[in-house]
Amino acid sequence: MVFSANPLSLSVPEPAFESWLRDTGYLEILDERTTNLHHRQQPSSLPSTTTTTTTSIPSTITTTTSATSFIFSHLRTIFSLFTINPFSKLTTDDFSNQTPSWTIGFIGSFDSFSFPSSPSQARLRVHENIKRYARNYATLFLLFFACTLYQMPVALFGLIGCLVFWDLFKWCNEKWELEQYPSVRHSLIRLAQCATAVLLYCSGVQMAFFCAMAVSYAVTILHASLRKLSPLKQSTRPDGSKWFQQNKHRS
Repeated sequence: MVFSANPLSLSVPEPAFESWLRDTGYLEILDERTTNLHHRQQPSSLPSTTTTTTTSIPSTITTTTSATSFIFSHLRTIFSLFTINPFSKLTTDDFSNQTPSWTIGFIGSFDSFSFPSSPSQARLRVHENIKRYARNYATLFLLFFACTLYQMPVALFGLIGCLVFWDLFKWCNEKWELEQYPSVRHSLIRLAQCATAVLLYCSGVQMAFFCAMAVSYAVTILHASLRKLSPLKQSTRPDGSKWFQQNKHRS
Protein backbone atom coordinates (compact mmCIF):
# COMPACT_ATOMS: atom_id res chain seq x y z
CA MET A 1 0.00 0.00 0.00
CA VAL A 2 1.42 3.35 -1.09
CA PHE A 3 0.62 6.56 0.75
CA SER A 4 0.55 9.86 -1.08
CA ALA A 5 2.62 12.74 0.20
CA ASN A 6 0.88 15.20 2.47
CA PRO A 7 1.05 18.66 0.86
CA LEU A 8 0.79 20.27 4.31
CA SER A 9 3.80 18.42 5.71
CA LEU A 10 7.00 20.35 6.31
CA SER A 11 10.28 18.87 5.13
CA VAL A 12 13.41 20.64 6.41
CA PRO A 13 16.86 19.73 5.04
CA GLU A 14 19.29 18.27 7.56
CA PRO A 15 21.88 21.13 7.42
CA ALA A 16 19.13 23.74 7.71
CA PHE A 17 17.62 22.02 10.75
CA GLU A 18 21.01 21.80 12.49
CA SER A 19 21.70 25.45 11.66
CA TRP A 20 18.34 26.41 13.20
CA LEU A 21 19.18 24.47 16.36
CA ARG A 22 22.48 26.34 16.65
CA ASP A 23 21.02 29.78 16.00
CA THR A 24 18.11 29.38 18.41
CA GLY A 25 20.19 27.93 21.25
CA TYR A 26 18.99 24.32 21.27
CA LEU A 27 22.51 22.95 21.44
CA GLU A 28 21.64 20.25 23.98
CA ILE A 29 19.11 18.82 21.51
CA LEU A 30 21.75 18.75 18.79
CA ASP A 31 24.12 17.01 21.19
CA GLU A 32 21.55 14.34 22.09
CA ARG A 33 20.60 13.97 18.45
CA THR A 34 24.20 13.29 17.48
CA THR A 35 24.44 10.57 20.13
CA ASN A 36 21.19 8.93 19.02
CA LEU A 37 22.22 8.94 15.38
CA HIS A 38 25.52 7.29 16.26
CA HIS A 39 23.78 4.57 18.26
CA ARG A 40 21.39 3.88 15.41
CA GLN A 41 24.26 3.47 12.98
CA GLN A 42 25.99 0.90 15.19
CA PRO A 43 25.17 -2.68 14.20
CA SER A 44 23.28 -4.50 16.92
CA SER A 45 24.17 -7.99 15.76
CA LEU A 46 26.10 -9.92 13.15
CA PRO A 47 24.84 -9.91 9.54
CA SER A 48 22.16 -12.41 8.60
CA THR A 49 24.47 -14.20 6.16
CA THR A 50 26.49 -15.55 9.04
CA THR A 51 23.59 -17.01 11.00
CA THR A 52 24.10 -20.46 9.53
CA THR A 53 27.66 -20.66 10.77
CA THR A 54 27.26 -19.11 14.19
CA THR A 55 27.24 -22.51 15.83
CA SER A 56 30.83 -23.13 14.81
CA ILE A 57 32.11 -19.69 15.78
CA PRO A 58 33.04 -19.37 19.43
CA SER A 59 31.26 -16.67 21.36
CA THR A 60 34.62 -15.22 22.39
CA ILE A 61 35.30 -14.14 18.81
CA THR A 62 32.11 -12.08 18.74
CA THR A 63 32.96 -10.55 22.11
CA THR A 64 36.51 -9.77 21.01
CA THR A 65 35.30 -8.20 17.77
CA SER A 66 32.81 -5.96 19.54
CA ALA A 67 35.38 -4.99 22.18
CA THR A 68 37.97 -4.18 19.50
CA SER A 69 35.46 -2.07 17.59
CA PHE A 70 34.54 -0.26 20.80
CA ILE A 71 38.18 0.47 21.63
CA PHE A 72 39.06 1.68 18.13
CA SER A 73 35.97 3.89 18.06
CA HIS A 74 36.99 5.59 21.31
CA LEU A 75 40.62 5.90 20.19
CA ARG A 76 39.51 7.54 16.96
CA THR A 77 37.46 10.03 18.95
CA ILE A 78 40.39 10.75 21.28
CA PHE A 79 42.84 11.25 18.42
CA SER A 80 40.39 13.57 16.67
CA LEU A 81 40.70 15.96 19.63
CA PHE A 82 44.31 16.66 18.63
CA THR A 83 43.16 17.86 15.19
CA ILE A 84 40.57 20.29 16.56
CA ASN A 85 41.28 23.98 16.84
CA PRO A 86 39.28 24.67 20.00
CA PHE A 87 39.58 28.44 19.71
CA SER A 88 38.44 28.78 16.09
CA LYS A 89 34.95 30.04 17.07
CA LEU A 90 36.05 31.96 20.17
CA THR A 91 35.53 35.73 20.03
CA THR A 92 36.24 38.60 22.38
CA ASP A 93 32.52 38.90 23.12
CA ASP A 94 32.61 35.52 24.83
CA PHE A 95 34.83 36.99 27.56
CA SER A 96 32.46 39.91 28.15
CA ASN A 97 29.59 37.67 29.23
CA GLN A 98 28.94 36.72 32.82
CA THR A 99 30.96 33.88 34.29
CA PRO A 100 28.83 30.69 34.47
CA SER A 101 28.35 29.11 37.85
CA TRP A 102 31.25 26.86 38.83
CA THR A 103 29.04 24.30 40.58
CA ILE A 104 25.88 24.02 38.48
CA GLY A 105 27.02 25.44 35.16
CA PHE A 106 30.68 24.50 34.78
CA ILE A 107 30.95 21.26 36.79
CA GLY A 108 27.35 20.12 36.97
CA SER A 109 26.29 16.70 38.20
CA PHE A 110 27.61 13.24 37.36
CA ASP A 111 25.06 12.92 34.55
CA SER A 112 26.44 16.08 32.93
CA PHE A 113 29.44 14.18 31.55
CA SER A 114 29.65 11.44 28.96
CA PHE A 115 32.21 10.21 26.47
CA PRO A 116 31.52 11.65 22.99
CA SER A 117 30.07 9.03 20.69
CA SER A 118 31.80 10.32 17.56
CA PRO A 119 34.46 12.86 16.49
CA SER A 120 31.73 15.18 15.21
CA GLN A 121 30.09 15.25 18.62
CA ALA A 122 33.45 15.86 20.30
CA ARG A 123 34.11 18.75 17.92
CA LEU A 124 30.66 20.21 18.60
CA ARG A 125 31.10 20.01 22.36
CA VAL A 126 34.60 21.51 22.33
CA HIS A 127 33.66 24.50 20.19
CA GLU A 128 30.44 25.30 22.03
CA ASN A 129 31.67 24.65 25.57
CA ILE A 130 34.78 26.79 25.09
CA LYS A 131 32.58 29.67 23.92
CA ARG A 132 30.23 29.17 26.86
CA TYR A 133 32.87 28.66 29.59
CA ALA A 134 35.58 30.96 28.21
CA ARG A 135 35.83 32.96 31.44
CA ASN A 136 36.02 29.78 33.53
CA TYR A 137 38.86 28.39 31.44
CA ALA A 138 40.69 31.73 31.60
CA THR A 139 40.38 31.70 35.40
CA LEU A 140 41.76 28.16 35.50
CA PHE A 141 44.75 29.24 33.41
CA LEU A 142 45.51 32.08 35.81
CA LEU A 143 45.22 29.67 38.72
CA PHE A 144 47.58 27.16 37.11
CA PHE A 145 50.00 29.96 36.24
CA ALA A 146 49.98 31.21 39.83
CA CYS A 147 50.60 27.68 41.13
CA THR A 148 53.47 27.25 38.67
CA LEU A 149 55.04 30.53 39.75
CA TYR A 150 54.71 29.40 43.37
CA GLN A 151 56.76 26.32 42.51
CA MET A 152 59.31 28.47 40.61
CA PRO A 153 60.24 31.38 42.91
CA VAL A 154 62.89 32.72 40.50
CA ALA A 155 60.24 33.13 37.79
CA LEU A 156 57.90 34.74 40.31
CA PHE A 157 60.49 37.32 41.36
CA GLY A 158 61.36 37.92 37.72
CA LEU A 159 57.73 38.65 36.85
CA ILE A 160 57.33 40.92 39.86
CA GLY A 161 60.56 42.68 38.91
CA CYS A 162 59.20 43.36 35.42
CA LEU A 163 56.01 44.84 36.83
CA VAL A 164 57.99 47.07 39.19
CA PHE A 165 60.29 48.09 36.35
CA TRP A 166 57.40 49.24 34.16
CA ASP A 167 55.78 51.11 37.05
CA LEU A 168 59.08 52.90 37.58
CA PHE A 169 59.27 53.69 33.88
CA LYS A 170 55.75 55.13 33.98
CA TRP A 171 56.65 57.29 36.98
CA CYS A 172 59.77 58.62 35.24
CA ASN A 173 57.76 59.29 32.10
CA GLU A 174 55.29 61.46 34.01
CA LYS A 175 57.98 63.21 36.08
CA TRP A 176 60.32 64.09 33.22
CA GLU A 177 57.45 64.73 30.78
CA LEU A 178 58.90 62.55 28.06
CA GLU A 179 55.83 63.13 25.87
CA GLN A 180 57.52 66.33 24.76
CA TYR A 181 60.39 64.27 23.34
CA PRO A 182 58.72 61.51 21.29
CA SER A 183 61.96 60.19 19.75
CA VAL A 184 63.64 59.83 23.16
CA ARG A 185 60.53 58.27 24.67
CA HIS A 186 60.24 55.78 21.81
CA SER A 187 63.89 54.78 22.20
CA LEU A 188 63.49 54.31 25.95
CA ILE A 189 60.42 52.13 25.42
CA ARG A 190 62.35 49.91 23.03
CA LEU A 191 65.19 49.56 25.51
CA ALA A 192 62.73 48.78 28.30
CA GLN A 193 61.10 46.08 26.16
CA CYS A 194 64.47 44.47 25.45
CA ALA A 195 65.41 44.59 29.13
CA THR A 196 62.05 43.02 30.05
CA ALA A 197 62.51 40.21 27.53
CA VAL A 198 66.00 39.45 28.87
CA LEU A 199 64.78 39.50 32.48
CA LEU A 200 61.84 37.19 31.71
CA TYR A 201 64.07 34.78 29.80
CA CYS A 202 66.75 34.64 32.50
CA SER A 203 64.21 34.12 35.28
CA GLY A 204 62.43 31.29 33.42
CA VAL A 205 59.00 32.88 33.21
CA GLN A 206 58.50 31.40 29.74
CA MET A 207 58.86 27.89 31.18
CA ALA A 208 56.25 28.63 33.86
CA PHE A 209 53.94 30.07 31.21
CA PHE A 210 54.42 27.01 28.98
CA CYS A 211 53.67 24.59 31.83
CA ALA A 212 50.55 26.48 32.83
CA MET A 213 49.43 26.66 29.20
CA ALA A 214 49.96 22.92 28.65
CA VAL A 215 48.06 21.91 31.80
CA SER A 216 45.20 24.34 31.21
CA TYR A 217 44.92 23.29 27.55
CA ALA A 218 44.68 19.61 28.52
CA VAL A 219 42.07 20.34 31.19
CA THR A 220 40.10 22.53 28.76
CA ILE A 221 40.02 19.92 26.00
CA LEU A 222 39.13 17.14 28.44
CA HIS A 223 36.34 19.06 30.15
CA ALA A 224 34.92 20.55 26.94
CA SER A 225 34.74 17.19 25.18
CA LEU A 226 33.18 15.29 28.11
CA ARG A 227 30.77 18.01 29.26
CA LYS A 228 27.33 17.64 27.75
CA LEU A 229 25.77 20.70 26.18
CA SER A 230 23.38 22.03 28.78
CA PRO A 231 20.26 24.05 27.90
CA LEU A 232 20.52 27.79 27.68
CA LYS A 233 18.33 30.06 29.74
CA GLN A 234 14.74 30.34 28.63
CA SER A 235 15.11 34.14 28.38
CA THR A 236 17.72 33.82 25.64
CA ARG A 237 15.52 31.67 23.42
CA PRO A 238 12.81 32.79 21.05
CA ASP A 239 9.09 32.18 21.56
CA GLY A 240 8.02 28.57 21.43
CA SER A 241 11.04 27.21 23.27
CA LYS A 242 8.94 25.82 26.12
CA TRP A 243 6.72 23.98 23.66
CA PHE A 244 9.75 22.57 21.89
CA GLN A 245 11.25 21.43 25.17
CA GLN A 246 8.04 19.59 26.05
CA ASN A 247 7.64 17.93 22.68
CA LYS A 248 11.22 17.17 21.64
CA HIS A 249 11.08 13.63 23.09
CA ARG A 250 7.88 12.72 21.23
CA SER A 251 9.53 12.71 17.80
